[in-house]
Amino acid sequence: MDTAGRYRQFAAMEARGNSPSYERLSSAVSGDTGLLALIDELPPPKRQPNLLLGAVRFLGGPIDDESAFRDWTARHWPRVRATVLERRTQTNEPGRCAALLPVLARLPQPLALIEVGASAGLCLYPDRYRYLYRHGDVVTALGPADSPVVLECLTTGSGSGAPPGGDRGGAVVPEPVRLPEIAWRAGVDLNPLDVTDPQDVRWLESLVWPEQHQRLARLRGAVRIARAEPPELVRGDLNGTIRELVAAAPAGATPVVFHSAVIAYLTPDERESFAATMRELACPWISNEGPGVLPEVDRRLPDVPATEHLLFTLALNERPLARTGPHGQSLEWLPSGG
Repeated sequence: MDTAGRYRQFAAMEARGNSPSYERLSSAVSGDTGLLALIDELPPPKRQPNLLLGAVRFLGGPIDDESAFRDWTARHWPRVRATVLERRTQTNEPGRCAALLPVLARLPQPLALIEVGASAGLCLYPDRYRYLYRHGDVVTALGPADSPVVLECLTTGSGSGAPPGGDRGGAVVPEPVRLPEIAWRAGVDLNPLDVTDPQDVRWLESLVWPEQHQRLARLRGAVRIARAEPPELVRGDLNGTIRELVAAAPAGATPVVFHSAVIAYLTPDERESFAATMRELACPWISNEGPGVLPEVDRRLPDVPATEHLLFTLALNERPLARTGPHGQSLEWLPSGG
């Protein structure tokens, strides 16, 4: 897909319904030949729409008007280019913990959490957040009532992948029954972000899409939690470090490797190498990735209706469990996969 098509697809499949500003801006970029030519000078992995949009916002560029955005970006291209080359889309959305929690809660406790592509490590604190799972008219609350981070998640379906829930008026509610007990937290990233560094935190805030004020508030709350107990983050390539991190898990804890919206940034060979390593390690492996990223997960995915918005697939050891909203806002439990 060429760059123009990539920006059109981002507008239609990801931004639409989530950020009107980003939908308009990415559509405008897709039709601007001058700006597209500049973007095409970047390495292919750096041409992604949300990286460019985040860089412009980080530098203080306008996002309220498509014409002003295009003109400003072209006029300040050297600065924009430098930021795009230096930074990554390390969104680090804590809301994804709402999708991960039901799986984590079912594993043998306590857990040694290991996140690949950890960014600032905000998803390493699933036990510190407050959750509101809505299934029909029933809302299930879980987690500390005084947490500065409240994650709301709409759940549907009651497939075999769903955790045990309660019977509410004849409907099986797929809800976690407890918070996980976390004994150890660690992560790896090519460029770990420091929650105590104002510029790193500002970059994280720039990656939150406009109009999503609730996401920004919970990001800031998650940063406060992480600052009180900074995570153990290792700088490195996930394929070069994952064995050592699993081996470092404390005795008596179940090592759990997880990632969300990360593996898409690897080459196909790197993805297969990682998957082969995880099969060999044979510890719980939770993935939450978009379509086409993990072939074995896609192969085992049961037939489900297509949607107009991008959805991830939540899987445990390559067994699909649910389709999830990219920011953890929804969980659609699947019937038994292959």
